[in-house]
Amino acid sequence: MLIKRLGPGGSADIQPSEITSESVYLNRRCLLQAALATAVTGLGTAWAPRIRAEGAKLEFTRNDKLSIGDPPNDPVDVTTYNNFYEFGIDKSAPSKNSGKFKPSPWTVAVAGEAEITGQFGLEDILKPHALEERVYRLRCVEAWSMVIPWVGIPLGAVLKRFKPTSNAKYVAFKTVLRPSEMPGQRFPVLEWPYVEGLRIDEAMHPLSLLAVGVFGRTLPTQNGAPLRLITPWKYGFKSIKSIVEIRFTEREPPTSWNISAPHEYGFYANVNPKVDHPRWSQARERRIGSGLFASKVPTLLFNGYEKEVAHLYRGMNLAKHY
Repeated sequence: MLIKRLGPGGSADIQPSEITSESVYLNRRCLLQAALATAVTGLGTAWAPRIRAEGAKLEFTRNDKLSIGDPPNDPVDVTTYNNFYEFGIDKSAPSKNSGKFKPSPWTVAVAGEAEITGQFGLEDILKPHALEERVYRLRCVEAWSMVIPWVGIPLGAVLKRFKPTSNAKYVAFKTVLRPSEMPGQRFPVLEWPYVEGLRIDEAMHPLSLLAVGVFGRTLPTQNGAPLRLITPWKYGFKSIKSIVEIRFTEREPPTSWNISAPHEYGFYANVNPKVDHPRWSQARERRIGSGLFASKVPTLLFNGYEKEVAHLYRGMNLAKHY
């Protein structure tokens, strides 16, 4: 397969890249922490959660301007309490069932309303941008949250290199389809492959991140290796994982949860305490790792990023465009 490579100026004929390669949980958190410690020392048992302590260390700088001051969750929280239905619907399923998934080698198709399209190696999606760490809140639609130190590159900077045309009003994303490696894809829980999308101005916003790492190392498979989207002012299901396609479109693209339950999941997915999910309130949330009896805290509009992103939705009815 011919893999095109992007240069600093956006051309497709440059030199090769230089970049190398949270119920049940609360009752067993201490056990999981003990298992993590054992696994890291090489004495882990087969049932221990998959935490890729051996993931490659990443070279990055800390972006304090775009980071929150809250301390991050424990890595055990982040790597064993996940929504990644491709590996199963239980929160612990991704860490248990992703051992066969191969995140390397990896290519990403770029298509649609852009001047530069084709298949590109992961290293060329990253090049020439320096990696940076950003500590973001993650708020999931089930009313739980975490604080996570992601490592990645600004999505907007990447997209600009493909020179989207004036017809590019949206950006669509697609997850890899590998039912042999992703057992959740063998069941019709959703329409596979998983798809998501953003309006082009959302995608270009400085907070939008293409993440390749967490806690300073490459992403574990259960967290969306090797490439995932992070949009911290939106509910977590918007942050599509294991991306294999980026498509510039003129019309609003379909998204997996909106296809599955349009009365519950809208295209925008902005965190909003005043717009409840049909089956539960969104007014309060529980921080994972805060303890079984910890009180919930108020949910913040746009997950606390109102100052940064509210202008994107000026004049919109956020109860209608949810």
